[in-house]
Amino acid sequence: MIKVGIVGGTGYTGVELLRLLAQHPKVNLSVITSRQDAGKAVSQVFPNLRRRVDIAFSDPSNANLKQCDVVFFATPNGIAMKDAPALLEAGVKVIDLSADFRIKDISLWEEWYVMTHTSSQWVKKAVYGLPEINREKIKTAQLVANPGCYPTAIQLAFIPLIKAGVIDTTFLIADAKSGVSGAGRKSEVHTLFSEASDNFKAYGVSGHRHLPEINQELSGIKEQPIEIVFTPHLTPLIRGIHATCYAKLTQPVDLQLLFENHYKEETFVDVMPFGSHPETRSVRASNFCRLAIHQPQKKNTVVILSVIDNLVKGASGQALQNMNLMCGFEETLGLTQVPVLP
Repeated sequence: MIKVGIVGGTGYTGVELLRLLAQHPKVNLSVITSRQDAGKAVSQVFPNLRRRVDIAFSDPSNANLKQCDVVFFATPNGIAMKDAPALLEAGVKVIDLSADFRIKDISLWEEWYVMTHTSSQWVKKAVYGLPEINREKIKTAQLVANPGCYPTAIQLAFIPLIKAGVIDTTFLIADAKSGVSGAGRKSEVHTLFSEASDNFKAYGVSGHRHLPEINQELSGIKEQPIEIVFTPHLTPLIRGIHATCYAKLTQPVDLQLLFENHYKEETFVDVMPFGSHPETRSVRASNFCRLAIHQPQKKNTVVILSVIDNLVKGASGQALQNMNLMCGFEETLGLTQVPVLP
């Protein structure tokens, strides 16, 4: 058994971590912090966890996180870079679900996140936590930067094509839609029920904060620059991301065989039959990514449809997948839940 702590246990990614970790056979949930709900029983705030999580929230200022083997930061950007180094220096393994350690270029991070970075030395040591490309590095990492939700769905769609060298990497398009939970558990006008329900809109067209993360990781696959147009959209869903990704083929290739071979050993990536149309509800509450490949009119454009649950494979489930790798557990432990339908 390992002792696990969560910093920021009341946001959507925090409570999703609680749901998943409460079912993990090798985990003892030791510390869960929340400034607003300190002293309250976790099950009082989240009734779905009654009889599964029997501890109270702790105030971060006096929480004994150094006793933990692994600590998750499910906090807004800017918190982990200040608080994680003390834990790392004490030998604790850290998985950060924010963007604090994802971007290697500090000046670029500061430009997109509009704050001064305070832990550049740990950015250099952090391992980007997409298991499908960094599994071996994650196994020996002390600090893992958990990927963003949009970047997860988009990268899993493009990686096989870039690795195979069969597309023009100077013209990639990712048209992605997310449920409202992707905005976090905070009060903002655009996520109010009356604003988000019965509505559909694009945002961040001129530039989204996940763009430099996507650029960094896709360009690193073959050490060549890529150019991608990424347009996110807000949909009236609670959970789910659907990314429609476009690329130009530079040579003939059996696309279905390419994807099936690339992901044949990956438990959490499901390559569906050619021409399928995966739905967000087919991955709800699960750690799966479902992909489907299309080649319209058999011409030189390939379209990849990619769906994930933004709170699971796009955040907390992937973080748990990383924890399993870091701690030497079976990678799928605690993550084999069947998606929820209807």
